[in-house]
Amino acid sequence: MGDLLLVRHGETEWSVSGRHTSWTDLPLTQRGEEQAKSLAPLLAGRTFALALTSPLGRAVRTAELAGLYDVVPEPDLHEWDYGAYEGVTTLEIHRTRPDWYLWNDGVPPGAAGHPGESPIEVGQRADRVLNRIGTALDSGDVVLVAHAHFLRVLTARRLGLPAADGRLFQLATGTVSRLSTEHGRPVIAAWNATGTSAAVH
Repeated sequence: MGDLLLVRHGETEWSVSGRHTSWTDLPLTQRGEEQAKSLAPLLAGRTFALALTSPLGRAVRTAELAGLYDVVPEPDLHEWDYGAYEGVTTLEIHRTRPDWYLWNDGVPPGAAGHPGESPIEVGQRADRVLNRIGTALDSGDVVLVAHAHFLRVLTARRLGLPAADGRLFQLATGTVSRLSTEHGRPVIAAWNATGTSAAVH
């Protein structure tokens, strides 16, 4: 059984300001590009049975700068659809909904084509990704390049937890995390590794 490596894309203007960013396809900042480049040593030396990326530009660019090749876009890796909260910060939401919590409440519908998602719906997408990569993991390592909230949900589902337990796994921009196995069961082997931290191997 191979390891599952999770790469969160580098910094964008909205990740700095805390604005919820799903389908808005912002480019990486200069620092975000530097973060992505710094991940290359953490991924070097591994041969991946499968490499998938969110189709959004910030993820595709991160994969490229991190030295990943033959990366296949996977629509199910896109970020949580934040509906009407796209581009809005949690602080702004709390002005009218002081008790709002994404992991419990989901989001209200947004513009046409963006109805918003509940934690369970994001979990269903994560399950589809995990099903897709299952055979590849049987033969080697797999790397996924995507977004914070989605990868947190996917981690919860990989560990056999409810989707909403993704709240437990804070994930920074420009990081690599590794899910492995111990005694045949999924475990977290490394989390939030950066180009300046210890290797994830």
